[in-house]
Amino acid sequence: MAKPKADFPPTAAIRALADGEGRLVLRVTPGARTESVELGDGVVLMKVRTKPEGGAANDTVLELLAKALGIATSRLRLLRGATARDKLVQLS
Repeated sequence: MAKPKADFPPTAAIRALADGEGRLVLRVTPGARTESVELGDGVVLMKVRTKPEGGAANDTVLELLAKALGIATSRLRLLRGATARDKLVQLS
């Protein structure tokens, strides 16, 4: 069975949550049943299926966020939160 495609909020709505320097706050739930990107109160709420082992969940988070924004993964950089649920990502 193929995994269901994630529904993403509008790109402009995600970008609106970034600060003046292009930093975006994420709240991540690893090991979830489904993958999703939602908008919270000033943060982007993300659920990923990948377990948080060896940075694999962080890679999945960046890939999913890049897909939601319609940009390449290389244009995102994890600034803070490599081992935490709250993360700070730089958009370039």
